[in-house]
Amino acid sequence: MARAIWTGVITFGLVSVPVGLFTATEDHSVHFHQLQRGTSDRIRNRRVNERTGEEVDSGDIVKGYEVGEGEYVVVEPEELDEIAPGRSQALEITDFVDLDRIEPVYFGRTYYVAPRGKEFLKVYELLRTALAEAGKVGVATFVMRNRQYLTALRAEDRVLVLQTLHWADEVRDPVEELPELPSGRAGRGKELDMAMRLVDALSGPWEPDRYRDTYQEKVRALVRAKAEGKEVAVAEEAPRATNVVDLMEVLRGSLEQAKGAGGEQEPAKTKRTGGRRTSAPRKKDTEPRNKHSEPRNKHLEPRKKGSVPRKKATTPSREAPPGRGELRELSKAELYQRATEQDIAGRSKMSRDELIDALTGARGRRKKKTAA
Repeated sequence: MARAIWTGVITFGLVSVPVGLFTATEDHSVHFHQLQRGTSDRIRNRRVNERTGEEVDSGDIVKGYEVGEGEYVVVEPEELDEIAPGRSQALEITDFVDLDRIEPVYFGRTYYVAPRGKEFLKVYELLRTALAEAGKVGVATFVMRNRQYLTALRAEDRVLVLQTLHWADEVRDPVEELPELPSGRAGRGKELDMAMRLVDALSGPWEPDRYRDTYQEKVRALVRAKAEGKEVAVAEEAPRATNVVDLMEVLRGSLEQAKGAGGEQEPAKTKRTGGRRTSAPRKKDTEPRNKHSEPRNKHLEPRKKGSVPRKKATTPSREAPPGRGELRELSKAELYQRATEQDIAGRSKMSRDELIDALTGARGRRKKKTAA
């Protein structure tokens, strides 16, 4: 069971409820250790006195604020606690606002809030229900680890969720910070209409299980392959920027691809109604699913721009070897698989076009060998 990273009380008006704060998310990234090249020796970070070069124990390290060159004001942890007595254990709601009025750029980390004991369940649920019924979030501040946070407390199904917010002076103005921005909105026209149709064709309900971190999967695959002495296919190059002259043609091709894919981006089947795509009702599962079953569309990922529907990779036969046109319909991974089957040297470093050229060359060699 998770442990609370902070405990205190939520206060709104004269009402208070003791709660604990729990981390709502976890990191699934692949983590590496630092090693000295050519060895298996770990590299460790140490706290070292800059002047003497000697290592310093953590208990002898204090906080210092530089007020001049080489001149510091030292502040002890207890002094930081003394200037905010009681506030470090209180999450004080000062306002209730509409959630959609808070711009997404202000949101930071997410935490679950739970009552600290069964005797506080009624007051906790009272606050959660009030927020849900009113459609509001409570704006609150609290202190954790010598830092004050601005937060938004909102109601979810059965639980209160706390999201940290950036302070106003921490959010940059895009107009002042970014080098290039459009001077105005795009006018109505064929290009915008086509773009809107493309958005509509790729629209569907939000189902987070449909998406996965493919980069982390490739990192793990790379580690496994290197451990087993195998080659790994390199990633495809990033798509080129769309030329304004070709914009209409690219939009048209994207829309046709979305239609041809049968709405692969959408989790449910679709039907045509008046030129627009609408989700058809999803049929209920006819077979029971146990708790170990994976959700539908667990491994579905959005198709990359400019890609084509993949065909099942098959080993080319001697009687009907694939032509260049057929090879161009395959993904890079499928091309790499065929190159592996034909033992083409250097395939792991080849681009998609180079794999096609190599496979085409292998086909020519097979023809010559057959003729001989």
